[in-house]
Formats: sequence, structure tokens, C-alpha cells
Amino acid sequence: MSRTRVDQLGDTCSLATPGDWLDFAVKLYAREHLALGQIATDAHDEALYLILRTLGLSLDSAADVLDRKLTAAEHTKLEGIFGRRVVERVPAAYLTREAWLGEHRFYVDERVIIPRSYFLEIIPRLPTLLECRSGDPALQLGLARAKILRVADVCTGSGCLAILLAHAFPNARVDACDLSADALAVAAINVREHRLEDRVKLFASDVFDAIPAAHYDIILSNPPYEPSAHVDAQAPEFAAEPRLAHDGGRDGLAIIRKLLRQSATRLEPRGIVVIEVGGLRAAIDREFAALRPEWLPTEDGSDCVVLFRAERLAAKS
Repeated sequence: MSRTRVDQLGDTCSLATPGDWLDFAVKLYAREHLALGQIATDAHDEALYLILRTLGLSLDSAADVLDRKLTAAEHTKLEGIFGRRVVERVPAAYLTREAWLGEHRFYVDERVIIPRSYFLEIIPRLPTLLECRSGDPALQLGLARAKILRVADVCTGSGCLAILLAHAFPNARVDACDLSADALAVAAINVREHRLEDRVKLFASDVFDAIPAAHYDIILSNPPYEPSAHVDAQAPEFAAEPRLAHDGGRDGLAIIRKLLRQSATRLEPRGIVVIEVGGLRAAIDREFAALRPEWLPTEDGSDCVVLFRAERLAAKS
């Protein structure tokens, strides 16, 4: 680590334990106004994660290790990692080369947006939102999951949502697409690490342009939805991610419009399209009112995931 970066961190000589570093890092995060939300929404949680990962310790071991004495080499490692996080504003996930959604770990690097999505809580609920073709209202949830046979993940990035879909629906083939060759290279790493090469297929495609004709029970997407002006003003941590993964055009709706237009001919008769749209709820309700968007509740009350049904898309196509 460069002397300049050490000096910018401040005096770290007295930091003898992981707990000392944790208290110090939380104050640094506040002092430097670091942006959060990529790994954790709380400075304590992100700093603790970085400390444990940098020292090669289990993420469940915090209670047992915070008071142990650091070696000189460990102290130097922590100086280096927090120098990059605090001074250079490198996102934590790019430092550790990983991100987690629930129990699932994903490889990430600067080629992809860091996985974070309300779909972690939405995907298990999808069978109850999808009208099963049997029409049996008493259908067991397990059978409903088994009847989902084909799903698509549009703008897959690291492949994380395609992989969550494959884990959630054991009989489904998942077609995942992205316009970025770099993102697809990372997605391929994750598909391989999760041993899902036989069920998750990756396509270089602008929405469905280059995907062979198929009909899906579920089309899911966490697309670029930030208006371009918002992307221009992002904090350094978010600006470090590929702009292509954020920029949804002048009003944020460019990719969403194309996705809904193309989905009209890509869904099974009772299929659904589910999209995470950030702060675009009012714009969605205004522009797509005729499609009767359905907003799905999320645990934090943001309710920023919208559902469209095949019959309504077909009627307007």
C-alpha cells in the first residue's frame, strides 16, 4: 500500500485487533461519506465483512475473533483493503471478488454490476403469482414450482438471477441474456460454479433480439432503469460499475419499453413478466396503465417490482 494512501486513512498504529479496525472503519465511512448498498446498507456490516474476508475468516466467526491480536502481516492487509475502499472508493465486492444473495455466493469483478435485488424475496413467491395451466386453485406449491418449465432472465449481468431461478424451479430451463460480452463472461463463471451449465443457457442479445423463438412461463428482468442524468451524478462506488448496467436512457424506460413489447409474443398464455424498476413506479403507472401493472410488496416497503400478465400484453400488441 502506498504511503499516501496510509496517510489519508489516518493513524492506524494503535489498531491491534479486528474489533479496533471495525470501530475505526465505521468512523472512516461516516467521515468520508462512503456510499453503501452494494454489499450492505450499514457501514458496520460492510466493514465487518471486509475485515473477515481480508483475514480469511468465516463470515460467522465475528463474535470469536474481534478481540484477538493481529499479526503485522494482517494489519498491513487491513490497511491495504481499507485504503482501497475508503481512499480509492472501490466497492467492497470488487475487493473481495464476491457477492451474496441469500445463501448463494457469486463471483463478481468490475465487468458486472454487483448483485443486489429484490428478486431474492420475490422469486419464491412467483408460483403463487403465476396462474397454473391446470386451473386447479388447490394446487400445492411444490407442484406449481415443478410446472414452471421455461423462464428467461433479461439483462442477466453476473447471471445471479438466472441461477436463483434455476435453483427455485428444478424442472425449468433458464435462458439468460445480456448485451455485454464482459458480463456474459462473468455469468459463465457463475453458471459453471453452480453446476448449472445443462439448464442455464447464456445469450449475447439486446433483450430478445438474438434469442431463438421460445415461450416462457416467466420472464424476469432487473434491467438498467436509471435515467441518464441520474447516472451522470452517481457516487463513485456506483460509477465504478458498468454504465451499461445502470443507464436506462433519458427517462429510464428505454429497455423496459422494448422488453414489454417483445414479451407479448414470448409468453405462455398465462405467463408473466416481472421487472424491478427502482424509482420508476409513477412513470410505469402512467405509461403502461392499459397493461394494468401489478405492484409486488417488498419487505422494506419500496414495492418497486412490477408484474404484467400475458393476456394484457397480447391484447395491446
